[in-house]
Amino acid sequence: MNKSIAIIAGEPNSISSEIIFKSWILRKKHKYKPLFIIGSIRLLNLQKKKLKYKIKIKKINNNFKINDLKGNELPVYDVSCKQKKTFEKISTKSNKYIFKCFEKALKFIKYKKIIGFVNCPISKESLFVNKHQGITEFLSKKSGKNGSESMLIYNKKLSVSPITTHIPLSKVHKKINQYKIVNKVKVINNFYKKFFKKKPNFAILGLNPHNFSSLKKSEEKEIIVKAIKKLIKLKIKVIGPVAADSSFMIFKKDKFDVIIGMYHDQVLAPFKALFNFDAINITLGLPYIRTSPDHGVARDIVGKRIANPKSLIESIKFFNHINN
Repeated sequence: MNKSIAIIAGEPNSISSEIIFKSWILRKKHKYKPLFIIGSIRLLNLQKKKLKYKIKIKKINNNFKINDLKGNELPVYDVSCKQKKTFEKISTKSNKYIFKCFEKALKFIKYKKIIGFVNCPISKESLFVNKHQGITEFLSKKSGKNGSESMLIYNKKLSVSPITTHIPLSKVHKKINQYKIVNKVKVINNFYKKFFKKKPNFAILGLNPHNFSSLKKSEEKEIIVKAIKKLIKLKIKVIGPVAADSSFMIFKKDKFDVIIGMYHDQVLAPFKALFNFDAINITLGLPYIRTSPDHGVARDIVGKRIANPKSLIESIKFFNHINN
């Protein structure tokens, strides 16, 4: 297998090309593994000109070698895109192009040309139109691992993972169960043991404020406590249920490595307040590693040269942990 990675260009009408260019300029400083972009060369050239970056782009083909990814020219596997303007409003028009980029990355995985890939931001609302909750679930289904995936938002100081992802709050209590909690924690625990050679400390949050519900059968008693007991029997280092409102205040004192929440914003909102762009999204439970920046398309600053590339840089650097 080539020890290279691909970067999917993502939504063309976003900050994706800008953070790609900025990350490429800093490649020597951060010592990335060999990489290339999957995207439209024509469109990247248009955006490069608009953003005023003097980067040379070279085309690679299906049979590329590691040496083809070396040098000062940004290597790109060309995927056609019909978009004529440099930047347009985000809509479903670019969906076919984005899906072609993902399909090409999955083929490179299948034929062992890459060890994994990074995808730049996409607009979930425009790309999936209610067919998938997000990229995590889309890739899980594509890989035949539906239901075994875990979304980990990783920072070396603290990581978080929600049991449910992009669903309405009114549906959360119906979608959590013992199996999901136990399975996701097991996947994350194995990931830490494999890549960081450590057994992580988990904090599992309750669903209700202060872990209290006026109902006789609360989610804490009927689901979360029972899941924690099963995890303890598996000798996984876990405590809980921890009250969500204090969990991010005590993570240093109690030495939490991972906080498991019951829904997306329960853990993502405080996490982003603490770490801003210093985090990456990792999909676990797949037969390969996929990372992405932990932010969206930032449509309000497209084309303004003020996008922060830190999360993309960290997404690329994560592959330095992978030696196979």
